[in-house]
Amino acid sequence: MGGNPHAGDPMSKRNFARLAAYIYEYSGIKMPESKKTMLEGRLRRRQRTIGAPTLDDYCDYIFAAENLAAEGLSLINAVTTNKTDFFREPGHFEYLSKVILPDMTARGVRTIRAWSAACSTGPEPYTMAMVLDDHAENRGGPAYGILATDLDTDVLETARSGIYPAELVDPVPEALQRKYVMFPRDLARRDVRMVPALRSAIGFARLNLMDERYPVGEPMHLIFCRNVLIYFDKPTQRQVVSRLVDCLKPGGHLFLGHSESITGHDLPLTQVANTVFRKD
Repeated sequence: MGGNPHAGDPMSKRNFARLAAYIYEYSGIKMPESKKTMLEGRLRRRQRTIGAPTLDDYCDYIFAAENLAAEGLSLINAVTTNKTDFFREPGHFEYLSKVILPDMTARGVRTIRAWSAACSTGPEPYTMAMVLDDHAENRGGPAYGILATDLDTDVLETARSGIYPAELVDPVPEALQRKYVMFPRDLARRDVRMVPALRSAIGFARLNLMDERYPVGEPMHLIFCRNVLIYFDKPTQRQVVSRLVDCLKPGGHLFLGHSESITGHDLPLTQVANTVFRKD
């Protein structure tokens, strides 16, 4: 039989430590020893693609000076977690629809600026767009624009396309599906697409939450940064949330994941609902 008998060998502890240090420095994601097997599994496809005989050879390839910029990006794309759903943590969207948007409408806000700060393949910003668009159309709410960013360039391509397996939109209420989801005429095809009005309302861009500043333009009314902080250590969480707060308008709202907390971070935020915070 052909093939490389060492292709499936585990990487050395030294190379795992090199990779873990790079991943943490670049993305803030912790990579403890317990995740070594998971990391090896995620890197094997890339190892095969570039033709590296072993994972240790692949590590040497990554850290070669001429490869690091491009291959480091492939490494980060491989390790980022991209679980996401439409209307995930639906209580957030209910609070947005029933409390925040009516208040903003009553106060005469003309255009809502919203940011999905770790948008993955796009269900979160498209859900935000559905809620904002429906409120604008049915209740005379403000116009809106959404910025959606992620570290992973691969998921951003999917997000821009707005194309998803049909079963992924099951959590979207039927009335919103009829308005915002295009189903194929050929029922044998299982992909759906977000309507052009939603796609044009969202600007997708790459952004690293580990950067010192977030170049997002004018301050935001709404920031969703959910189920990201859990991958960071406490000091990194504090830095990221502080920078997010800097991007919020006074009175703007920050949405975190339901397992995330800002307790002890001493930030100008007041909790107004479950993992929903208003900037003081």
